[in-house]
Amino acid sequence: MSEPASWGPPYLLYLGNAQDDLAAKTARGLAYWRPTWCVGQVRGPRCQTSVGLPDLDFAQARAAGARTLLVGVANAGGVMDADTVEAVLAAMEAGLHVASGLHQRLADEPRIRETASRLGRVLFDARRPPVLDVGKAVRRVGRRLLTVGTDCSVGKMYTTLALERELRSRNVAADFRATGQTGIFIAGGHGVPIDAVVADFISGAAEWVSPARDDDGWDLIEGQGSLFHPSFAGVSLGLLHGAQPDVLVLCHEPTRQHMRGLPHYALPRLEDCLAANLQAARLTSPGVQVAGIAMDTSRLPRDQAASLCSHVERRFGLPCQDPLADGVARIADRVLELHPAA
Repeated sequence: MSEPASWGPPYLLYLGNAQDDLAAKTARGLAYWRPTWCVGQVRGPRCQTSVGLPDLDFAQARAAGARTLLVGVANAGGVMDADTVEAVLAAMEAGLHVASGLHQRLADEPRIRETASRLGRVLFDARRPPVLDVGKAVRRVGRRLLTVGTDCSVGKMYTTLALERELRSRNVAADFRATGQTGIFIAGGHGVPIDAVVADFISGAAEWVSPARDDDGWDLIEGQGSLFHPSFAGVSLGLLHGAQPDVLVLCHEPTRQHMRGLPHYALPRLEDCLAANLQAARLTSPGVQVAGIAMDTSRLPRDQAASLCSHVERRFGLPCQDPLADGVARIADRVLELHPAA
């Protein structure tokens, strides 16, 4: 295939037959954080969500300037169903390259591989990790913040990006370090797909994505999973060790009734989650501190959301904000109070 640089925006976002907002979280993240990169969406007949972009077919999207079909869905196992395969084939025939964040690689499907080769289309898989080493836990120069969560899909990426935007608005050097497929697309193809890394190399991947920096700036590392999620705790732990974070920000979705995908597992208490993450992080960063709590209150009325954040703030003595509804100014204040510029 051609070099990855030949794919990229403008994007047509593929939502397929996503049954809810979280199933289309990759498309939703691109539409929110990089709206100028997205010309439209394409949805299957059973799709139950939208990212608010024009519905276009492949020919219309190509005429509107799209270069790449971005497979913007996420599912258990990260595989392409038959509808997705057919959509990818049709998109390439219409003149589009294809990028995907699924675990199943595009070229592993013979018809996709053969069509891309015949037409000269580029296939880009965000979940293809670079060559990595094991973590070394050598203390490196720089400041690093890691978002952690009570569960999966509770706003870790959004919080990290909001902090990048807030710190940069204050002329503080700050860079989002992507560790998931959506974040990698938002970062223009840069990052490491931490859930596709062989287990022995997870902490090394975190070291790779956040190297030493001597500009007094911040690496803002996108967290993944949760120490309390039986399916994904290993990834969360490896990130904590490799990131060597100076600061943690805890993310939570207060209306969640159980761990995502596991109705037989309750969510942890915030106190327990904070304590466990701090204990794990101290293995490689003994002085780690918590700078705030980010709440995804999108499913609550605004008065209830404000009351909840105020209650949590008093309970923990930490700033608590919804990054989308309220911004992260006070969390950023605490970050800079804990680690003032030299």
